[in-house]
Amino acid sequence: MQVTVETGEGLARRMKVELPPEEIEQEIEKRLRDVARSARLPGFRPGKVPMRVLRQRFGESVRGEVFSEMVSSSFSKAISQEQLQPAGMPDIEPDVDQGESRYAYVAKFEVLPQIELQGLEGKEIKRPVAEVTDADIDKMIDRLREQRKTWNAVERAGADGDRLTISFEGSVDGEAFPGGSGEDVPLELGAGRMISGFEEQLVGASAGDERDVEVTFPEDYPAEHLAGKQAHFKVRVKEVAEAVLPEIDADMIRSFGVEDGNVEKFRADIRQNMERELKQRIEANVKNQVMDALVEANPVDLPAVLVAEEVKALKEQTLRGAGGATMELPDSLFEESARRRVALGLIIAEAAKRHDISPVPERVRAAVDEMASTYETPQAVVDYYYADRQRLASVESLVVEEMVVEHMLEQADVRDEPRTFAELTENADSA
Repeated sequence: MQVTVETGEGLARRMKVELPPEEIEQEIEKRLRDVARSARLPGFRPGKVPMRVLRQRFGESVRGEVFSEMVSSSFSKAISQEQLQPAGMPDIEPDVDQGESRYAYVAKFEVLPQIELQGLEGKEIKRPVAEVTDADIDKMIDRLREQRKTWNAVERAGADGDRLTISFEGSVDGEAFPGGSGEDVPLELGAGRMISGFEEQLVGASAGDERDVEVTFPEDYPAEHLAGKQAHFKVRVKEVAEAVLPEIDADMIRSFGVEDGNVEKFRADIRQNMERELKQRIEANVKNQVMDALVEANPVDLPAVLVAEEVKALKEQTLRGAGGATMELPDSLFEESARRRVALGLIIAEAAKRHDISPVPERVRAAVDEMASTYETPQAVVDYYYADRQRLASVESLVVEEMVVEHMLEQADVRDEPRTFAELTENADSA
């Protein structure tokens, strides 16, 4: 087997492999003899078909089969011999001339980049320091009450926080447009769920009122035929209702899973959940800083094939999150995130290799247990991960990331930064 490699632009490689023709011909003959033992063709007794006839009937298919298998086995040997690390599946171009006894192929592929790993010496990492206060718990309980609020109709003008029941008809340039009308639609004033300016123009309206609402669709509105257009809505208010928050009593507390309805137990459960979330947010904050610093310190040439695969994965993930919706999403929407994820994957892999970091079984189990702890049947979740090697591998990858982050933090200048629970949760959610 003769191998020659040409370096293309960037990470592209063109590898030509010439296979030994005598080995291929010998294997073809061997397989044809195996076929001869059981071949059944009209006019011949079983097992008595002449080799000349077998070659005519099956020669090309057997030749193709043998060549394909030789390509597959020789490719791995060739890249090992040339010390190449392909970033993805190769594009194979056969180069076969039976008359000249030439069996060769050209493999085109990208290789993984060489990374001269730079650490985080001299880099500053700000580690958030925060605690869950009683005020944070009070605020969380208010949120939980909001989730269980009910509505009572009132005979007064609507204000922010009230819910109007409305019917409306919209038009652009005097023409109705799809989705521009609705009947008995609930609208919470101040929630910001409608186009900017719509809700504000209904403040002060009472049941039975009719109002003309003028708004302008944003320039980046998803429906292109409406983007930047001014619209007119005729709105009829059918009802004004005010929110009624539940009392913090035993019934409400039981509805959140505290069976004895004890308020102190309720607050203790909330604190435990909030402290778990705070810990996760702090770890994620530090991890993101480390990742940002690693990407900045280690510029990497990225294989286009890996970026394309990551774009595809992000697109599929987005569509699944949208309930399996079918829509055309441009690759450019995911390009930046995909490039960052590919770069981090390569850098983390190099760091793990360089510092001999591998997933510790105890840490993997602890990670699985932590994920399982938020479910009603934790053991079922643990069994789910350990029943499938691929699922467990995803957790192992996360553990390796954590271990790399810990190792890099030892090199960095880590400084504590006082923060609040709200800053680390609400602000992060907004971002």
